[in-house]
Amino acid sequence: MGVIKSEKLVKRFGDLEAVKGVSFEVKEREVFGLLGPNGAGKTTIINILCTLLTPTEGEATVNGFDVVRERNQVRESIGLVFQEPALDEYLTAEQNLRFHAYAYGVRKEILEQRLKELLEMMELWDRRKGKISKYSGGMKRRLEIVRGLLHHPKVLFLDEPTLGLDPQTRRRIWDHVLDLRKREDLTIFMTTHYMEEAENCDRIAIIDYGRLV
Repeated sequence: MGVIKSEKLVKRFGDLEAVKGVSFEVKEREVFGLLGPNGAGKTTIINILCTLLTPTEGEATVNGFDVVRERNQVRESIGLVFQEPALDEYLTAEQNLRFHAYAYGVRKEILEQRLKELLEMMELWDRRKGKISKYSGGMKRRLEIVRGLLHHPKVLFLDEPTLGLDPQTRRRIWDHVLDLRKREDLTIFMTTHYMEEAENCDRIAIIDYGRLV
């Protein structure tokens, strides 16, 4: 059964048709990659699936929930790592995570164990009291992945997860992500324009000018 389904998805911004009738299905516990150049429509699709944009035409479901009619249920069941960093630089890593946990209603009795478990897994436990402004790009990326997983989502969306990072850091982050997939029983949907990064996926769809090619 498909965890993510897209059926003839279309998105227009005025006269610009950014997504042109895209259909695909992502299986449970799969690492699915949407591969294509900048401007191909990857981020638009991920934003529709995460309920940040409304499709012009077509339908999509995530975890069985419609992305238009059941937005709250979709949001509760997914984790999202944006293309651009979305951490508060003035707070510590731990403060950023606690704020996110509060927003998602993570119960206190679960939170402490969850924080320690994920931060240790991402090799950030010893730096949890450090301010984000002192973090390297790779550390910020790993922390954002931790944040996206705090509330036990079924699907993790990664939009260009290693953009701007050096090859060694990219490899390290992917080692962590693939380990998390096994431990957390996750389905992972990612976008990228790095060919070598696409090799980490079970399946890929190649998109160009808003169409699957």
